[in-house]
Amino acid sequence: MEILYIEGGKKLNGEVGIATAKNSLLPIMAGSIISGKKVIIDKVAKFSDVMQMSKILESLGVIVEFENDTMIIDSSDCNKYAIKEEYTKKVRSSIFMLGPMLSRFGKARVAYPGGCNIGNRPIDLHIKGLKSLNVKIEERHGYIYCDGRNMKGGEVHLDFPSVGATENLMMASVKIKGVTTIHNCAREPEIVDLQSFLNSMGAKVYGAGSSTIYVEGVDSFCDTEYTPMKDRIIAGTYMIACAMCGGEISLSGGKKEHNQAVINKLINLGVHINESKGYIEIKSSGRLKNIPLIETQPYPGFPTDLQNQILAMQTIGRGTSVINENLFESRFKICNELNKMGADITLKDRMAIIKGVSRLYGANVTASDLRCGAGLVLAGLVADGYTTIQDVYHIDRGYLSIEEDFCKLGAEIKRLNK
Repeated sequence: MEILYIEGGKKLNGEVGIATAKNSLLPIMAGSIISGKKVIIDKVAKFSDVMQMSKILESLGVIVEFENDTMIIDSSDCNKYAIKEEYTKKVRSSIFMLGPMLSRFGKARVAYPGGCNIGNRPIDLHIKGLKSLNVKIEERHGYIYCDGRNMKGGEVHLDFPSVGATENLMMASVKIKGVTTIHNCAREPEIVDLQSFLNSMGAKVYGAGSSTIYVEGVDSFCDTEYTPMKDRIIAGTYMIACAMCGGEISLSGGKKEHNQAVINKLINLGVHINESKGYIEIKSSGRLKNIPLIETQPYPGFPTDLQNQILAMQTIGRGTSVINENLFESRFKICNELNKMGADITLKDRMAIIKGVSRLYGANVTASDLRCGAGLVLAGLVADGYTTIQDVYHIDRGYLSIEEDFCKLGAEIKRLNK
């Protein structure tokens, strides 16, 4: 077991690059099997979730190879349409395989997905959407059985703008004759990225980034080489870290437009944030006023994946803050760990009331999920004394050697074997 060991109290200064987005890589990897051709993905960050997805592809007969940070996927001999529980329980994004397998084989069998325990994340939106495409679905013995040999296009209405359901429906529709229209779609930048990737293979997908997406079915696809977007959640995490620690940092590869909801909050507190020539520059004096109210919402609202990080910032702010978590009911597990460090947080259902304290104190804490772990790292960076974080494998799911990035910015943080 590994731990992160942090000596807090250092300001952040310097430059760090932003890795390719995990939440773009995973659906793109899943979608690569649709073509039956060779797919080259450049600048791949080897998050643990990405490596787990590569194992899922290999279990289907796909050849996955790495040349430095380039991933080469050859699905020409992909001959299986069932994913065992031993793979799906480790990464929730395995559910993304439903749409691609239906496109490739007309059928799919997937065990129920695992991933971070942050609350109920039902797959009913995926299933209802696929049924709208005339996919016959049965759920039994922990598996989802899909028969899409008679899929038909038409109108699909999502009850909620789910990212995963939107992506699955896009990928399931690319071979269906005629035009499929998906309403109330998620609008995240990762949806736009998936559209660009699918179109690079020869698909005809339009409208991503808006609430309606149109998919015109095609018969054949081609080889492609594609570079996914940078990870806006990593960029947002490092912006918040600089805001709470103080200092001046530059993030290479980030885009302000992808994090506008977070940036607006920070600018209103007096943090200086500029974008210039492929860099986002952040400058902060440290301990800020608290933001009175934060509500997590689907994009372009405040992202739930940055809620724990900004909650950590609020613990040392001046004043009181309220955070309403509207997407995942179990995403406040970080609060007990922060309270061990001297924070003053009270929970009421999906609401956290944070009374800012003048300082946090180092403690032994545990990451219960990916974003909780990131928030605890940020808390450790500002705490007096030493903080140890257990179960860092959660953090590795979405941050590539987070300790190395923060060391580049002047933090005292290292990974140790327990």
